[in-house]
Amino acid sequence: MFIDSFLDYLSLEKKYSPHTVLAYKTDLTAFKDFCEVEFDQIDLESIHYNQIRSWIVSLVDRGVSNKTINRKVSSLKTFYKFLQKIDVITANPLSKHKSLKVQKKNEVPFSIKEMQNVFEELKDEDFVSLRNKLIVELFYSTGMRRIELINIKVSDVNFSSGTIKILGKRNKERIVPLLATVIQTIRKYIIARAEMNINNEYLFVTEKGNKIYETLVYRVINRYFSKVSTKTKKSPHILRHTFATQLLNQGADLNSVKELLGHSSLASTQVYTHNNLEQLKQVFNKAHPRSKKKD
Repeated sequence: MFIDSFLDYLSLEKKYSPHTVLAYKTDLTAFKDFCEVEFDQIDLESIHYNQIRSWIVSLVDRGVSNKTINRKVSSLKTFYKFLQKIDVITANPLSKHKSLKVQKKNEVPFSIKEMQNVFEELKDEDFVSLRNKLIVELFYSTGMRRIELINIKVSDVNFSSGTIKILGKRNKERIVPLLATVIQTIRKYIIARAEMNINNEYLFVTEKGNKIYETLVYRVINRYFSKVSTKTKKSPHILRHTFATQLLNQGADLNSVKELLGHSSLASTQVYTHNNLEQLKQVFNKAHPRSKKKD
């Protein structure tokens, strides 16, 4: 069976995380089980698009969201691209497949006022408050992802250059500059860590000295922003969204924001541009000669 070879390819050659590889395995195994029950077929390399379509229909009937179905189909498509790569098949049965329509969620970034208010809530009185303050500061000043923040090591901070090394998707590294205020908080936090005799290569740890985890980070963000914002969604991703939107609103170059966020293409970064459309309209109407009223 080629599934194991495919998973090895993702893990060893593409350098995907164990979590991502497991997601591919789960999707492929579910499809394989479906084909075995519905079509008495276990060799996925001989599958036709009509069989895949039957699987998609069954997922819809079960109430699976279009977004989730698209992700599962994407797993299959990547698998068949791999089979093409190793000359097992000549054509990808999903080459002409069109993704199901997904309603875009309106993710509203935090305002500058909300950010100012949350910084008034942040304290630096002890280890935990310093750590939490630094978490918010790094999200807001670098736009990094939650998993990227969790995996930051003490050695990734370069005080002499005022930068931080971030390990992004597919182990792609990027260097991001740090604000002077953030560097100051990092120094205070590291001193607080040392006073607690914490010896861990990762920057962010619990009071027991263990590496922090995703739910802890989410709780920190939700806790502080619930005090200053009535927005429904309050998460690390919204802070990343806020970082990108506010940079663009202040005239930052789209390519520069792309590099700071660690996006592989401009298409990923452009989703943030719609938020400053009103501001662009105001600038346009103010600057364009034809928009001015005649005397």
